[in-house]
Amino acid sequence: MLLGQSQLRWLPGLRSLLHYRRAWLRGDVLAGVTVAAYLIPQCMAYGQLAGLPAIVGLWAILIPLFLYTFFGSSPQLSVGPESSTAIMTAVAIAPVAAQTDLSYSLLAAVMALLVGIVFLVAYSLRLGFLADLLSKPILIGYMAGIGLVMISGQLGKTSGIPITATKPLEEFQQFFAGLGQCHWPTVGVSILVLLFLFGVQKKFRTAPGPLLAVLLATLFVALFQLDQQGVQVIGTIPAGLPRWQWPTLPWQQWPTLTASAIGVALVGYSDNILTARAFAVRHRYEIDANQELLALGIANVGNSFFQCFPISGSTSRTVIGDALGSRTQLFSLVSLGTVLLVLWFFRPVLAMFPQAALGAIVIYAATKLIDLREFYRLRRYRPSEFWLALITAAGVLGTNMLIGVGVAVSLSVIDLFARVARPHAAILGEIPGMAGLHDIEDWPQAQTFPGLVIFRYDAQLCFANAEDFKRRVLLAIATAPQPVQWLLLNAEAIINLDVTAAEKLLELLRELQQRGVTLTIARAKQELIAELDRVGLVEQIGGEHFYPTLPTAIAAFQQFRQSQIADEPPLTAS
Repeated sequence: MLLGQSQLRWLPGLRSLLHYRRAWLRGDVLAGVTVAAYLIPQCMAYGQLAGLPAIVGLWAILIPLFLYTFFGSSPQLSVGPESSTAIMTAVAIAPVAAQTDLSYSLLAAVMALLVGIVFLVAYSLRLGFLADLLSKPILIGYMAGIGLVMISGQLGKTSGIPITATKPLEEFQQFFAGLGQCHWPTVGVSILVLLFLFGVQKKFRTAPGPLLAVLLATLFVALFQLDQQGVQVIGTIPAGLPRWQWPTLPWQQWPTLTASAIGVALVGYSDNILTARAFAVRHRYEIDANQELLALGIANVGNSFFQCFPISGSTSRTVIGDALGSRTQLFSLVSLGTVLLVLWFFRPVLAMFPQAALGAIVIYAATKLIDLREFYRLRRYRPSEFWLALITAAGVLGTNMLIGVGVAVSLSVIDLFARVARPHAAILGEIPGMAGLHDIEDWPQAQTFPGLVIFRYDAQLCFANAEDFKRRVLLAIATAPQPVQWLLLNAEAIINLDVTAAEKLLELLRELQQRGVTLTIARAKQELIAELDRVGLVEQIGGEHFYPTLPTAIAAFQQFRQSQIADEPPLTAS
């Protein structure tokens, strides 16, 4: 039975596949195979990063690749295990595992279930906009902090130094203190893999660098029998695929993990939606932010039933797929088929992957998160945003990862609140020979009108900035070169106002009346006028003092001046 339009609305990926074009097939197949070659060692490394066996990283790719194909709104996004969600999962479940006899795999599955539920609740509440809480500077700092945490967690694996610390700064400290205990064969494998990865990335951007690196490292270990000299390998991999299991957990642990799941979901969704939007802009198609919540929710819940950990979108794999011509989510199905073939027939090869190589892949991925050029650009563009990014990175590195999420979101909200509370404002004037009215601070040659102050406040009026608005209006009147008779408020940026702002506007009106200044308003939207009318301000200001445009308001002031001073010539700008 064919699905109707109402059913297809929930399955945008399927809708795209039903209108598939044969010309897309070559790009999708090539992208799918190459992305699979890239993700096999990468996801195994992320499995270990999450505190689980490496094979779980591959299991965790299976369900998301299948489900996102049908529920996702991006035709190009590659989903699955990702560095930030993997390490946040490890940080969240480690304390619970240490205090109880619950297994890591069970806790990771429960975390995936809770993250999925958070996504589904957010979808039902239409909360897709929440990803915007992480501003660009905060995201830059947060990702840099995540990158440093990832590196610190792999120092023991890539050097052979026994590191027992669990906090990033302590891990760095133990690493530098124990340099004399390096296991040099392990260090050699790690360095060779890192050099290879950076070299391949520079010369061949679309090549499956991680797969080639880990295969060469495996060959190197086998030829020189380095596993017998202490170089650790993955070891025996269980046969078959993950089995269905309902993730159950004692109720006492649910509150702790739920709080952590919210942080994981916020970061995972931000990473997902930013990547999806970037490629949507590049190729001129639309992304449904709320549909992405649904797709991620279903994918994470599906993962939880197969003992896997939370997932999100992958920027690196999406970039590779796009470079090789991916056009639809068919490329994800091709990747899924390739991974299944590897799990069925090439498990002995996976078992010989050296741990140091997987650790080097994580470090390589971490370096991509630390974008020094972005820090430099922020420092040049706006120092305050540079410091926000730096503080966020330090917060992630120096505190619990989930506290770092809270720091990042809090700083974003504070930054937004500061902009709303102290927005730009302007006194407007004329420039001879130039149309319109202009900010006199930007244009020193601009001329104001004697007796008239034209004031523009470039933000919505609310409780956060109502006092600032009143203060700056009175300051504009106090600093006017001549006594002010009219204050003309350009209300084009003000759509509505809350009770606090309405009361503050009423206070301003009374103070202006005491000073003999008439308040007039131009370019007010009907919604704003209706709200002013409900609180009685239209009556007190006077309906005749509302003007549709600035020129009509200025003309009315000119007539007022002429009626007040009969012997004064027509008003001109001075």
